[in-house]
Amino acid sequence: MNLYYDRQGHPITLKTFGKLIEDLDYRRILETTLPDGKWVSTVWLGINHQFGQGPPLIFETMVFESRDNLSDIACQRYSTEDDAIIGHQEMVAQYQLSEP
Repeated sequence: MNLYYDRQGHPITLKTFGKLIEDLDYRRILETTLPDGKWVSTVWLGINHQFGQGPPLIFETMVFESRDNLSDIACQRYSTEDDAIIGHQEMVAQYQLSEP
């Protein structure tokens, strides 16, 4: 199994990964700051985080206390950009509902 993948899920070389990871616009999929200050961030990781069987996990959504306080609250990984976008929207909805 390959270690590095582009946003379309195609295997890439370490050299290509190195160029892409430097581009914040390429890495960032979505970000949302909730009214209570929590920050939801979805990014392309580029490195396969699948540590077993299954498709490569190359996207990640994390919920943080705030953009300035990166204490993580939740994390979910995905294989496709479409799944990552849906996952981001689901995290935003979940954590907006959990606000007092």
